[in-house]
Amino acid sequence: MTDKPMLLIVDDEKPTREGLRAALEEHYDVYVADDAAAAQGLLEREPFAVLLTDFRLPKEDGMQLIRRAKALPHPPVCILMTAYGSEELAVEAMKQGADDYIAKGRLQIDELELRIARSLRRQNLEVENTTLRHQLDEKFGLGNIIGNSPAMAEVFDTVRQVAPQPVTVLLQGESGTGKELVARAIHQLSPRQRQPLVAVHCAALTPTLLESELFGHEKGAFTGATERRIGRFEQAQGGTLFLDEIGEIDATIQVKLLRFLGERAFERVGSNKTLTADVRLIAATNKNLEEMVAAGTFREDLFYRLRGVELWLPPLRERGEDVALLAHRFLREFAKAMGKDVRDFTAEAQTALLHHRWPGNVRELRAAIERAVVMCRGDRVTVRDLPKSVSADAGRPGKNGASPTAIAGSGTVRDAEKLLIMRALKDCDGSRTEAADKLGMSRRTLHRKLHQYQLEDFR
Repeated sequence: MTDKPMLLIVDDEKPTREGLRAALEEHYDVYVADDAAAAQGLLEREPFAVLLTDFRLPKEDGMQLIRRAKALPHPPVCILMTAYGSEELAVEAMKQGADDYIAKGRLQIDELELRIARSLRRQNLEVENTTLRHQLDEKFGLGNIIGNSPAMAEVFDTVRQVAPQPVTVLLQGESGTGKELVARAIHQLSPRQRQPLVAVHCAALTPTLLESELFGHEKGAFTGATERRIGRFEQAQGGTLFLDEIGEIDATIQVKLLRFLGERAFERVGSNKTLTADVRLIAATNKNLEEMVAAGTFREDLFYRLRGVELWLPPLRERGEDVALLAHRFLREFAKAMGKDVRDFTAEAQTALLHHRWPGNVRELRAAIERAVVMCRGDRVTVRDLPKSVSADAGRPGKNGASPTAIAGSGTVRDAEKLLIMRALKDCDGSRTEAADKLGMSRRTLHRKLHQYQLEDFR
């Protein structure tokens, strides 16, 4: 066995084949073939890194061999040699898939080795880029946003619809519902995915600092501005700018942002020079912007500019089906990270997870599972391993009066939720409005769950 890259030389002239073998075998594991048929058999059996073939071969020319080599699952770097060098042949060779072209009459071994190494580096870079894009798709695409509930199905559908379009998106929802994850998914599924995604958390900066952060500033624009600063709009050129907590920006920045959305133009702080940027804007907030508009604290014209497409992210309490799904995902993640053999939850722990209102949404659930894995002494998380705010819900009836024993005995979280809904409807004499209130969900969400569990006619 050898760690050298495997190289196949194809030439019908033995002196050429053997001469190239002797010259290249120091750095490559060299194989030879005298025609295309023999070469094809070798290519199908061995993982060659490089194919070096003459253009003139018996029965079949080298470009036909290159086309077949490039169709393999893991194609080699292909370099075409010929004594009949011409610009036209070189162009045609590259069109057919050749990575490089060299005339035998001017062949120098040093130059050939250089070209082979350069082509291999280029191919390795392309493979790495493809792998990286695949990893980014997995990390920032919809696969990283977990949910089987009808509410999340609507979110996923909307994301897929709006991602390819250049429209501005406004994400609204409570803190911890995953707005930044959705923004990243929109970017990753858009034509801008290879350009920057720049995130700014507006609530973390004072108005003066935020203005400089977004639009940049010139040297001397204010005390402490010792050099020019490039703002986030310029950094996001060609890509996406994500403004989290947009409801926190003051009136001055609202005006500047409104102008950018209308004209794609802005000035750095301390400059009169107008700059432009090709940037897609995604904004997010956990505040009710319509109420802020009515109160006069947020510009109405900016609000309508931002809500090109408005996407509401449901709170976790309205995604009962997703609690167990997310909990098990986080359980696997933290068990692996901590090297612990924790595989599941006890029925009582599942009941506590289902009963809890999750005011901190997915962020709170993730922190609760991390804590539970740390505290767990066996292979299943018990109610004692959960934070007290969560475990307390396992020892008392829920809003609908269902007992923990009854719920735990139902087998799965889905069965437990169905039982909770049935109990709530029974306690409320079939009133869906009252039952929804007892369950802590909207009437629309209750309606979806009744359909899901085939309980439309249940009273």
